Amino acid sequence: MNDISEDRQWIGIDVSKRCLDVYIRPLGRALQVTNSELGLVELRQQLNGLVIGLIVLEATGGYQTLAARTLMEQGYPTVVVNPRQVRDFAKATGRLAKTDKIDAEVLAHFADAIRPEVRAMASEDGQRLQALVTRRQQLVEMRSAEKTRQRTARPTVQANIDTHIEWLDEQIKALDSDIEALIQQSEQWQRTRDLLTSVPGLGPATIGVLVSQLPELGRLPAKPLASLCGLAPMNRDSGQMRGKRQIVGGRAAVRTALYMATLVATRHNPVIRTFYQQLLQRGKPKKVALIASMRKLLTILNAMVAHDTLWQAPACSLPPAATPVAATT
Repeated sequence: MNDISEDRQWIGIDVSKRCLDVYIRPLGRALQVTNSELGLVELRQQLNGLVIGLIVLEATGGYQTLAARTLMEQGYPTVVVNPRQVRDFAKATGRLAKTDKIDAEVLAHFADAIRPEVRAMASEDGQRLQALVTRRQQLVEMRSAEKTRQRTARPTVQANIDTHIEWLDEQIKALDSDIEALIQQSEQWQRTRDLLTSVPGLGPATIGVLVSQLPELGRLPAKPLASLCGLAPMNRDSGQMRGKRQIVGGRAAVRTALYMATLVATRHNPVIRTFYQQLLQRGKPKKVALIASMRKLLTILNAMVAHDTLWQAPACSLPPAATPVAATT
């Protein structure tokens, strides 16, 4: 960026259920509006005449959606960031106190100093699909917990648990139907789903997560996409010490879906199975080999979507030995 920072304003918005606390840097102006359409009209009036470099909001359990979508639709450069990044930034700059106004000021400082990349927000249908897929994951987790309780439950509660599991099964099936119906409304989603379905090891649940929560699939180079999913190994070196490279961050739901798909692929997908076995034969730990296989699978999926090509095992050549990485919890 060649523009002088002082010529532009950097805006942080701390989001709560009812209010938006706004800080404009470097003007030092703070204001508060309601987290509503009326409040956003008032905010736009306050922004008129400003040369805005970036507006940054934290992801706040969905409460940021209305403000972020409205600001983007009005043409403002707007980014929703991970709260962990902002907390780390606040600690690094010595801002340990926490109030809504201070948080907004920290977000404005973060916008000015870090300048995260602006990405298009998911469409209304995209957000609906994300919500359905997320809800399905929640119900699957509930069902797993109930099945664990089912094994050791006393007879007095066994029937209740059985009934709840049956209800969860019905709700998951209903969500599967809703997800499929929504995908059918988009030719692009249908094509992506068809491409991914051709890959041995990928089931409907994984495909739903990838379609809804990784719209960048097929649109980014392999390395940035791996970083976005938390599969890019990070160096841990200091002085003469050379630590193990680790994966960290990224979209947890996508990484979890890829992990489960890769577990299946190491048994049923010929390319991933061979790649995984080769790493084990070279002495790599199982977890390291599995993470490398996750990244290999993601690279294949990305290429398939980018080139609109169905799965063809003979055409997917194996890469050279992967650099070992270690998982972090």
